[in-house]
Amino acid sequence: MAIDVHAHYVPPRALETLQADGARYGIAVVEQAGACPCLHFDYGLKVRPFFPRLLEEPQQRIAAMQATGIDRQVLSVWADIFGYGLEPEKAALWHRLLNETLAALCQRAPEHFSMLASGPLPDAARAARELDHAVTQLGAVGAVAACNVEGVNLGELPLDEYWAAAVALGVPVFLHPAQPMPTPRTGRFALNQVVQYTFDTTLAIGSLIWSGVLDRFPTLTLILSHGGGALPALIGRFDCMHGRSNHAATGIVAASPPSAYLRRMYYDSIVHDEMALRHLAERVHPDRIVLGSDDSFPPADHDPLASLRAAGFTADEIHQIAELNPRNLFSRL
Repeated sequence: MAIDVHAHYVPPRALETLQADGARYGIAVVEQAGACPCLHFDYGLKVRPFFPRLLEEPQQRIAAMQATGIDRQVLSVWADIFGYGLEPEKAALWHRLLNETLAALCQRAPEHFSMLASGPLPDAARAARELDHAVTQLGAVGAVAACNVEGVNLGELPLDEYWAAAVALGVPVFLHPAQPMPTPRTGRFALNQVVQYTFDTTLAIGSLIWSGVLDRFPTLTLILSHGGGALPALIGRFDCMHGRSNHAATGIVAASPPSAYLRRMYYDSIVHDEMALRHLAERVHPDRIVLGSDDSFPPADHDPLASLRAAGFTADEIHQIAELNPRNLFSRL
């Protein structure tokens, strides 16, 4: 059984709820002529229109999965619409709606879909309670968090209660980049998707390592999207600065060089280059790589198993990456 741990879906029922009562959530559904709708959040965020496949019927998704040998997807909602800038009460309602509607979809096809739960991350206590509810009541197998909270690195925020909840529940947290509104330098040439998203992951995990989160929570399990962003390529530079920088001035409190934490984490396989994928395997070993497609988005890997074969992985390694590792990672699968 091949398990894709990086795939996205937005339940249409969540949008229908917003269309009927968006003010309750602080979110408006804006229709687009000849295109899918988009969301406008009352704190000013305007997200680009949905891609059609984010909202497709489950049977369409299952057929596309089966065409490439994928048996199960572990679904997460599009991180750009997490709306971390919403008022706390509205944010809590929004993520409860997302989790409940995504759970309902998974319950319609439990042999093909599992889910990762999102939460109102600026409020660690609320996010922890939502994660507990999603895991114990809705069947979530893990959590998903955006790599920044309104432009602030995760390691700079007081999120220990959330990390502690993930540890107590025994579930991993998938870190996924988010940049709903491109920066001035990434608005053209697809640089938002190519550069900003991958460096968002790099900044997130760098801040979590440097700030000591992985030291305080030694059993916290993280999954890094897009092969860990630039972390595998920059790990030598990270180690260099751990050894040479003024820790009091930089705020670095990590007990060990960053390379010591590499095998503490899992990395998905979607890097779009067989040499990069082999380099990732050499850095962290195939037992820390999981299959990922980024399904529903233009940069998706349309045949992730073929990507593993192109990278020269053996049949046993492919079995490990596509099934054994996800089953070890998600104990509730």
